[in-house]
Amino acid sequence: MRPAQAQPVERVVQGQPWLARAGFVVDGDSLWVQPEGGGRRARLRLQGIDAPERCQPGGAPARAALQALVQGERLHVTVHARDRFGRRLASVRRQRDGLDVAAGMVAQGWAWSDRQGWRRGRYWREEAQARAARRGVFATADAESPAEFRRRHGPCGTARSGAALTPKQL
Repeated sequence: MRPAQAQPVERVVQGQPWLARAGFVVDGDSLWVQPEGGGRRARLRLQGIDAPERCQPGGAPARAALQALVQGERLHVTVHARDRFGRRLASVRRQRDGLDVAAGMVAQGWAWSDRQGWRRGRYWREEAQARAARRGVFATADAESPAEFRRRHGPCGTARSGAALTPKQL
């Protein structure tokens, strides 16, 4: 991998790493970053994982875990694509130690490895270890994946979502 260059996000070439600093953490798999080279902030979604929704049990601790991993850190960001919401799907590594932030979230038990059909996902080993150790959301055997939660309740902030449900209804 070539060293990341500080460059404005408008000039980012897909697949080429660039340096940024974390800004606002939205939830356990989405955050805003400020490119070190200037330019506009960019909203990123960590590629390869799915973290609990904000209104889902485990959502707040997942967000806090991502904040702990990235706050104040220089980050190597590599954008791979955009999702249907316009967020950049990216891999993010901390510069100081090379930690893959998505792998860290799954290893701590605060995210699932994204599955595509029958494929287990990039971080399936980390997920299996977190499940076996009962870390994070996997501390309970009935942890509901974010995809299943969204299917049953809709996105956060809607009348159907978990935000409108009491803990007894969940």
